[in-house]
Amino acid sequence: MKEIEYQQHYFPGSRQELLQAVKKSVKAKRYQHILGVEQAALALAAANQVDLEQASVAALVHDYTKNRSDDEFKQAIKQYKLDPDLLNWGNFIWHGVVGAEIIKTELKITDTAILNAVRRHTVGAKTMTTLDKVIYVADFIEPGRDFPDVAMARAIAKSDLDQAVAFETKHTLNYLLNASQTIYPGAMDLYNQLVVKN
Repeated sequence: MKEIEYQQHYFPGSRQELLQAVKKSVKAKRYQHILGVEQAALALAAANQVDLEQASVAALVHDYTKNRSDDEFKQAIKQYKLDPDLLNWGNFIWHGVVGAEIIKTELKITDTAILNAVRRHTVGAKTMTTLDKVIYVADFIEPGRDFPDVAMARAIAKSDLDQAVAFETKHTLNYLLNASQTIYPGAMDLYNQLVVKN
């Protein structure tokens, strides 16, 4: 798929300018993951009638704050007057939910759909747009991912985006349960919505 040429509907600059900003914000390995997520997101967006520029921007910024410090996130939670309960979580939740606010400020991205896709890309939500689902699944199946069942996840994503969301949600929750990790309420909401009710 050829490179997307931005019309500046979603980011006030070119794709190259956004790439430079993202590259400065994350470690090299994370940057390669982000490029892989954009590649997967563009394929999913094309197959599911999602605006390609919007999908590209959302994919490129989804992990923009992944390498920020805990102290910076805690400060941001207070600065942006976010739910104080967020202080009880960690980077896995913060880089999406809190990261969206930092992205809005630092990158001047104001598109609500993109910011929500960033907020929801790790644990999903009870109600998700097609863009949300594209970023959520692309993050899971990007070319650099290598885990049991990734080939199955990619095959499902090619044929049915909703089933791919359900597969990923179940897979992630199984991992968290097996590791005795706490589960963010939004992840349980999504599980109940997409998995149990299907």
